[in-house]
Amino acid sequence: MAQINPSILSADFARLAEEARRVEGTDGAAGADWLHVDVMDNHFVPNLTLGTPVVESLRKATDIPLDCHLMIEEPDRWAPAYVEAGAGSVTFHAEAAAAPVRLAREIRAKGARASMALKPATPIEPYEDLLPELDMLLVMTVEPGFGGQAFLDIMLPKIRRTRQLIDKHGLQLWLQVDGGVSASTIERCAEAGADVFVAGSAVYGADDPAAAVRALRQQAEEAAGSGREG
Repeated sequence: MAQINPSILSADFARLAEEARRVEGTDGAAGADWLHVDVMDNHFVPNLTLGTPVVESLRKATDIPLDCHLMIEEPDRWAPAYVEAGAGSVTFHAEAAAAPVRLAREIRAKGARASMALKPATPIEPYEDLLPELDMLLVMTVEPGFGGQAFLDIMLPKIRRTRQLIDKHGLQLWLQVDGGVSASTIERCAEAGADVFVAGSAVYGADDPAAAVRALRQQAEEAAGSGREG
């Protein structure tokens, strides 16, 4: 089943609690699966966003589990604090982690899902042996740092290769994509093998964000189904 994780990077930072509630399910209708929280330190990427205090506040404001994407230097030092702040999933970058296996195990030991992200130019193949240590692998489909960027179609073969490696090892590993995911791109990502989709402006730019979440999920599931049939 496809999962849709709205990114609060595209939400109104002055009203984050209210923005989180706008993507919750209501009246029996499904809402967001996770709330994607982009953490940037102005070092690993050229942007500065938020930290653990905001994660703690969001955890109190919504029942949607938090998916924290750490675009920061020294994730080995800082990632565990995001689990303690209430994140249900913590993603660190392969390019920044000094000891990714140890870090993934520490995140898991603290009770969260461990995820590793790859920037567009970082290949998946060198990390094949690490995949069993992870709960999710994030393939960035834009250069990390800013929301609203155009989707990079050249990432589709990488998504396919990653899915093939996951299947090769028989892993129950989620494959997430982040960057430029919208109604016009989500089907290609799903057909390539992604099953978790981070969507920012495609959700928060809509009049009804919760309805946008449901529409994107339906698109992804139909595309994944047709891809399997083909």
